[in-house]
Amino acid sequence: MQAQTPSSPLSASLRIIPRDQHTVSRRDISPNALRVLYRLRENGFGAYLVGGAVRDLLIGGHPKDFDVATDATPEQVKALFRNCRLIGRRFRLAHVVYGREIIEVATFRANRDDGSGEREIHDGGLLLRDNVYGTIEEDAVRRDFTANALYYAIEDFSVRDYVGGFEDVQNRVLRLIGDPETRYREDPVRMLRAVRLAAKLGFTIEPSTAAPIPHLAKLLAEAAPARLFEECLKLFLSGHAEQSFLGLERHGLLPVLLPESAAALAANRSGALRRMLLQGLRNTDARVAADEPVSPSFLFALLLWPAYCRSLIALQNQGVHAAEAQRRAADRVTVHQLETIALPRRFSLPMQEIWLLQPRFAQRQRKRVFRLLAHPRFRAAFDFLALRLVASEEHAADVAFWREAQEKPGETLAAQLDAQQQRSDDGGEEGEAPRKRRRRRRKPAAAQGE
Repeated sequence: MQAQTPSSPLSASLRIIPRDQHTVSRRDISPNALRVLYRLRENGFGAYLVGGAVRDLLIGGHPKDFDVATDATPEQVKALFRNCRLIGRRFRLAHVVYGREIIEVATFRANRDDGSGEREIHDGGLLLRDNVYGTIEEDAVRRDFTANALYYAIEDFSVRDYVGGFEDVQNRVLRLIGDPETRYREDPVRMLRAVRLAAKLGFTIEPSTAAPIPHLAKLLAEAAPARLFEECLKLFLSGHAEQSFLGLERHGLLPVLLPESAAALAANRSGALRRMLLQGLRNTDARVAADEPVSPSFLFALLLWPAYCRSLIALQNQGVHAAEAQRRAADRVTVHQLETIALPRRFSLPMQEIWLLQPRFAQRQRKRVFRLLAHPRFRAAFDFLALRLVASEEHAADVAFWREAQEKPGETLAAQLDAQQQRSDDGGEEGEAPRKRRRRRRKPAAAQGE
């Protein structure tokens, strides 16, 4: 067993917080979660609301997910609920389904190996499987943070605390249970989880919990890219994107999660790219708060824009033609990022379109203007262009033109564009000589196909 540190309790010591000393009320708990709790209790099993729901209710939050911990095995839970399905290999769980709501039911797990093969740890400490069942005391010690190891009991409406989590919640402190380095090696994604929860809850990461993160950050490379994609969505699409990003920077996780963007931001001396990125994340938080949709495509277009800009400049400095450099930069950044985060094509392709549409906002020819307005990615690309004003005012005229173009009737816009083209053909300002049109020389067929 891990060595105990003063800030990371490993032994369980029960403290019961009675109903008159906490703020958790059944009125704020999902009726379906209560239904699961009562049925388990009525059939002789111990059952408790556990984890984030208890934590959030204690600080006046409104949890969306309600998890249950019990001494019933997954198979016993399934036998009680016809609407139950068993999932998971690494952690076997029961999901009780009520329409769109899922109540996750986990059996108390032990923090030991009983020789059954249901607890499997990689040589480096990575926990591959954890399905050895135990007591509620063992389950509490096995959980990640003390704030997540609180149990609400429906029989007397008390909160059960085995590892000092109640006090940490009151003090808004995020503290790992056990030796922090060992716990991060068990599951490196816990480092991201620490940053995300601190950002979401406004908690401080306790010093001994934060200390190992920078030198263990590289362990994130061992996590499945698909899992890191899901963690990114939680980090940046839950309404606390800006604080999550700052936390990743502060604890040395950004260079591992978004390596090329981190390098580009470090090289951008003016700080313009960082200003744009942070403003974009603030906008994302505002949309989430207003219950407006946020596309992962736009999010990753923002997060990887510094990397794209840096790659684009490098290619152009090598003499690559602008349009080709844009396509190659978009592909290069996407492929490199996929080594860390499994960004699905349904998001990566629109992300690239947002980037590749940016130069087209400088065009004013009638046909091209209407073609761009009709593009399915126009609105996202325009919003991205407007966001770029935070980094540079050079796009102000383009933003103003396209904002106006969206509001005008088609006939009016067409007439305006025709008039502008006529003035250009006539020599621009009054008194100027008309410009001679130069015929473009046709390239040989072979050159056109390259």
